[in-house]
Amino acid sequence: MANQHVVPHGNKWGVKGAGNEKFTAVCNTQSECIDVARQIAQNQHSELFIHGKNGQIRDRNSYGNDPFPPKG
Repeated sequence: MANQHVVPHGNKWGVKGAGNEKFTAVCNTQSECIDVARQIAQNQHSELFIHGKNGQIRDRNSYGNDPFPPKG
């Protein structure tokens, strides 16, 4: 169960599992890669980290066993 990261890759974007050397996917747009990474994270019940062009994490979503799930 590897967390998924959407990261800049040259003038494109890539999806990488945490600790992986290779990209799982390379996309033309960040939103395409977010869709791919979200599917993987949901299937693996892991987390999705979205990095900005500067490499800093700008957003994250958890699809795992959240110890504090939303009430409602």
